[in-house]
Amino acid sequence: MFNQLGVIGCGLMGGSFALALKRAGLVKRVIGYSKSPSTTERAKKMGVIDDTAESALLAVSGSDIVLLAVPVSASEATFKAIRHMVEPGVLFMDVGSTKRDVVDAARRVLKERVSSFVPAHPIAGKEVSGVSHADATLYAGRQVIITPLPQTEPELVQKATDVWSAIGAQVLRMTPENHDAAFAAVSHLPHMLAFAFFNSVAKQPAGRDFLSLAGPGFRDFTRIAASDPEVWRDILMSNREEILKQSMRFRHTLDALEHVIKTSNAEALEDLIRSASDARAGWQMGATKPGSSR
Repeated sequence: MFNQLGVIGCGLMGGSFALALKRAGLVKRVIGYSKSPSTTERAKKMGVIDDTAESALLAVSGSDIVLLAVPVSASEATFKAIRHMVEPGVLFMDVGSTKRDVVDAARRVLKERVSSFVPAHPIAGKEVSGVSHADATLYAGRQVIITPLPQTEPELVQKATDVWSAIGAQVLRMTPENHDAAFAAVSHLPHMLAFAFFNSVAKQPAGRDFLSLAGPGFRDFTRIAASDPEVWRDILMSNREEILKQSMRFRHTLDALEHVIKTSNAEALEDLIRSASDARAGWQMGATKPGSSR
């Protein structure tokens, strides 16, 4: 059990982590900090945190586990705010959807204290944000990717693995580079495509009429287009190199489909569709974990 969890960023992800640890009996006390006082006030009223901190640094003070649940673009500033309280033996984690930029920021700012940092990415979330939607079961049955650095203390890597496992998550390890390449393909590009596709329909002159006819398939395909704009702005910008590589691959496959349609090559079109259909039918979520290990 941890004596105190310090949560920096008491939104959906940080709030859910706090509730999960409380529910599992893993922490005695939770202290939280957010830039918006109304957020921490709401978190305290909900029982997500037990007390509020006036700064990120004070959220770290006295904590033996700290979660940085801030936008990836705010990671470096957060590290700078807390670096003097990053002590050996205290477990520091983040929940950012990209890892190379966060790791680079941690190395620049924390220097030798980076050994206390275990970067993490829970594959969980909702289309809605904010502490009001915090859920103690958010991480149950979900994968959590950790990307420890070579200098990360092995004891803290094990602690991180144990705490995520204790709240029901399946923990995998990857390098930051492999993580960002993989999630550019299976998460970041799909979000970018959903944003682009929904805009392409909605902004047509008859877009409103078209949308009124949309069914469950359209709803499911575009669900992630409702995701938090600020969060996804940061993700797409921070992992742009890998996302643009995946976008180029997608353009090639879309070009191939367009070509066989333009040339009325029905047989080739069916082959391309069948290839995707067969591969999708044989795919099981979580069955393949490129570049990762338990």
